Amino acid sequence: MKKGIFLGFNLLLAAVFFLSSTLAQDSPQWHLPKGAKARLGKGRISNIAYSPDGNFLAVGTTIGIWIYDVHTGVELELLTGHTAEIESLAFSPDGNTLASGGRWGDHTIRLWDVAIWKLKSTLTGHTSRITDIAFSPDNTTLASASGDRTVRLWDARTGQHKITLTEHPKSVYSVAFSPDGRTLASGGGSDDDTIRLWDTSTGEIKATLTTEHTGGIKALAFSPDGNTIASGGGWGDDTIQLWAARTGQLKNTLNTGHTGGVETLAFSPDGSTIATGTGDWRRDGRVQLWHTSTGELKANLTGPTGRYISVAFSPDGSTLASSDARKVWLWDVDTGQFKATFADHTGGGSDVVFSPDGTIFAGGSGNAVQLWDAATWQPEGRLTGHTDTVQTIAFSPDGTTLATGGESWHETLRLWDVPTGQQYATFMWNTSDITSAVFSPDGTILAAGGLNNEIQLWNPVTGEHKATLRGPRDSIRDIAFSPDGRTLAARSQDLANRDNTAWLWDVPSGHLKATLVAHRSSVSSVAFSPDGGTLATGGSDKTVRLWDVPTGQLKATLIGHTASINSVAFSPDGITLATGGYDDTVLLWELTPTTQPSLLGDVNRDGVVDILDLTLVGSNLGRIGQNNADLTGDGLVDILDLVKVASVFSETTIPTAPIASLSSENGERSSSPHLNRDTVQVWVDIAPTADDGSLTFWHGIANLEALLAMLTPAETALLPNYPNPFNPDTWIPYRLAHAADVTLTIYDAEGAPVRRLDLGYQLAGYYTDRAKAAYWDGRVETGEPVASGVYFYSLSAGRSGPSVPHRRNHLATRKMLILK
Repeated sequence: MKKGIFLGFNLLLAAVFFLSSTLAQDSPQWHLPKGAKARLGKGRISNIAYSPDGNFLAVGTTIGIWIYDVHTGVELELLTGHTAEIESLAFSPDGNTLASGGRWGDHTIRLWDVAIWKLKSTLTGHTSRITDIAFSPDNTTLASASGDRTVRLWDARTGQHKITLTEHPKSVYSVAFSPDGRTLASGGGSDDDTIRLWDTSTGEIKATLTTEHTGGIKALAFSPDGNTIASGGGWGDDTIQLWAARTGQLKNTLNTGHTGGVETLAFSPDGSTIATGTGDWRRDGRVQLWHTSTGELKANLTGPTGRYISVAFSPDGSTLASSDARKVWLWDVDTGQFKATFADHTGGGSDVVFSPDGTIFAGGSGNAVQLWDAATWQPEGRLTGHTDTVQTIAFSPDGTTLATGGESWHETLRLWDVPTGQQYATFMWNTSDITSAVFSPDGTILAAGGLNNEIQLWNPVTGEHKATLRGPRDSIRDIAFSPDGRTLAARSQDLANRDNTAWLWDVPSGHLKATLVAHRSSVSSVAFSPDGGTLATGGSDKTVRLWDVPTGQLKATLIGHTASINSVAFSPDGITLATGGYDDTVLLWELTPTTQPSLLGDVNRDGVVDILDLTLVGSNLGRIGQNNADLTGDGLVDILDLVKVASVFSETTIPTAPIASLSSENGERSSSPHLNRDTVQVWVDIAPTADDGSLTFWHGIANLEALLAMLTPAETALLPNYPNPFNPDTWIPYRLAHAADVTLTIYDAEGAPVRRLDLGYQLAGYYTDRAKAAYWDGRVETGEPVASGVYFYSLSAGRSGPSVPHRRNHLATRKMLILK
């Protein structure tokens, strides 16, 4: 494409608030995964937060947290470490700490030092997404809400867990401290439309507000004077309810008209205004401003239709920032007028492809296609017209035509003239989403696949429909021709079983040539290398895998995306592989294996350090002599080798040597043990004996503990209390094989109950350390201390859920001794 073709687009891009092309040129190189040479797009925006001094804007995304200078718009830093989208963000009131919480698959909270933008500590304990976080006004306490039905309080300076609040029967969506810090409000999730008010000094419930919300409490905030609590309804509930904080009485209900519920709300610093945003990304493109005192609508701030997932007032109250998935919008609070866009995260990840001559790179970006100059990686143009997300893009062999397909029933397959950017043809697709399109190498066939288990073939010149091919599973998600046109690769999806296979078909005969069990979960994309020797597959397991086409053997595994892979594409020279992900970024990989060393910890040489390598080392613990599992080279496979593997989980490389495996002394391959919590618990218990004081060691311990938290015990058990004998208090550990409602009852020597500890609904796992075990302070229900002597404690763990027909309790009893 010639320079200046999309002049209007480039002029608009140049006018974006505060940003010039030079400011963001270094962004694609920040914090790249191993093996990647650039990143296009900054990740889909999930939330935003102003620093207390108004100098920084933190923008949480699918790949990390971008830190912007509010006054210049320059990106200052990208904070990475979370393995999933950033669900929640909060600055401490003193501005020294930024807290971030992870979403699906990442249940951690991370504390960042604002002065140097470095990680201070990682808080673990939640077993589901971190839905909201908030600092207490005095900076001492951090509260976190989670999908695991709990609210946790942490020491904001040390990261130590203080207390767990467990009264909510469902997920907890939101938390907020009162201005004096004495009260914490928490909002329930779907089917729990209550607000709980907690005494922050004791952890006791002060009041429960039964709201009229119908979709949970998605947003919650105290007014700056502490007199009012505002709550926003979840999906399907467009109301804001205002509550008297002291009495718990409902003061007013505001009907916002937000069609997707109230996704976010915030009080202005002077408390006079409430800003709200919606969760409906299709129809309701509004941010609203409300008068707090009267409940009247002050202004509708109308931007492009989108989901406004976060709103934040500047500390001086003059500006409101609102974010959709791709941009931050700045508004004048007094006039309600739009001021500018900020932090443009428009990217392309739904599908990616190179033009045949390698000069243009195209990527799906929402309901449009973004074009880049492949030499400079600067934006070249934008194709718009689809009514929903663009799922597939394909260049014709001569590079003059671009085919695009969208995500919507009754969608169309559209053909675009590349030199002019004009649409010139439309093929109707009346039954489902168009998930994949591709030209045959000679350009005479345009093939497209969809969710209806069909591959349609057209003549792209005449528009004539040529044939319909039936796929092997419920839907066709991706297709690709080999360079000679004789092989068609298809990735299908069994909607019931999450198909993790890719298929190779002989085009002339229509016969199946090979089936590749490609990933640990669904395969999402496939592409042939220009020479036809390599097949790249992308998976919902966040990995890209390279396969040798003649043998069907795995050649390499690439890891770097934080969400499922949407698309993979080779450059025409085969040197670069582009991968697009649901994290709304594109990663570019340099495929030059001859200069890559083997990877430390990759025991089985499959290009990735993962659980297989860990179990292979674990199966050889204590073995003496030459062994691939002896990573330290000291002639003995011991716990230090195991910790070294754990410390580099998820590293990747492109291996140059044949795949190797551990072998026993007689030459046979050794098998890995079944990995369970007991095995990993033993590893964690003995690991301190190998502590060499290195950072690698502590990374390994952290990964082993994270792995331990993910594994489920084989059976429910009540464990010995500690200390025992004790005075005055003790901890009672237990483990759960299934999620259960847990109760511990303490009896005296005569069998009379003296204390009942209702621990609430607990997920399967180990509750053994002091942060998770049941705690007894040696007192009866009324608070008096018990006398010295023998006591008994009993566990009742009632299983719950639709798959448990009888819900029988697991009962166990143990003895303990208190000495005074």
